[in-house]
Parts: sequence; C-alpha cells; structure tokens
Amino acid sequence: MATKLSVRFVTRQDYDRWLPLWDGYNAFYGRSGTTALAGDITAMTWARFFDAYEPVHALVAERGGELLGLTHYLFHRSTTAIEPVCYLQDLFTSLAARGKGVGRALIDGVYEKARDAGCRRVYWQTHETNHTAMQLYDKLAERSGFVVYRKLF
Repeated sequence: MATKLSVRFVTRQDYDRWLPLWDGYNAFYGRSGTTALAGDITAMTWARFFDAYEPVHALVAERGGELLGLTHYLFHRSTTAIEPVCYLQDLFTSLAARGKGVGRALIDGVYEKARDAGCRRVYWQTHETNHTAMQLYDKLAERSGFVVYRKLF
C-alpha cells in the first residue's frame, strides 16, 4: 500500500528539503546560475513563512518523509471585495511527482486555507508556455481573461 500524500504547513525543520524544490521552481522560470535569486531573497522568503505579521504562507506536499511539492500563497485586501483575496504565488512539484495528483492536492490545500480565512477568490498566474500545468489549472479554476502587465525597476 502506498503511503498517503499529506499537505501541511511548512515547518522550520523542512528547510533542507524545501530548498531544492524552491531552487527547482526558480530554475523552471529561468532563475538559476547567473540569474538566480539572491540568497537574501530566499532567506527573507523563508523567514516570512514563520512571521505572524506576514500574510505569506507555505504548504508542502509530503509522502513517506519526502517533500514532493510546495506552494506559497498570500492574503491581501481588494478594492472589489470586503473579504480578503488569496493569491497563489508559487506552485512546484518535483519531476518525479508530476502527474500524480501532487499539484492538485497543493491547490486544494490553498483553497481550504483560503476558505478558512474567509476568502471568496483564489487566483494565480502561470507562464503562457506552461501548457502541462495549464491542463491541470483548467480543471480546477477558470481563466480570468486578464493580461498581466509589469514594469521592473
């Protein structure tokens, strides 16, 4: 019998197992080698998960003591709703875990936390070339039709 997949909040003891997933996520989006995130960004991201005054949270998917995926999400106010809104910022599963329900379980975990926080909306974005992930996302949510613009400083 296969060990059950669990989705839970990240703990401080998870750092050494979370970091390779975080690095994999960033590499997937071209942030590795000379374009890698600075170490202080990773350190601050990690610290925020354990700061009660931060709206940033992290869940991990674990099976048999192995971390298979992560998701980071945050709650924020909106000008179009009274209740908070949840932004699912990062989602990543190890290569070996893909297609095995880990991504779905992590998104469902965020949905649960968002409902518990009184949110009525969860949203996220992905790169337009991430077709594999979009196949899952199209089953779990609807495309908003909005286009994201940004200006870097």
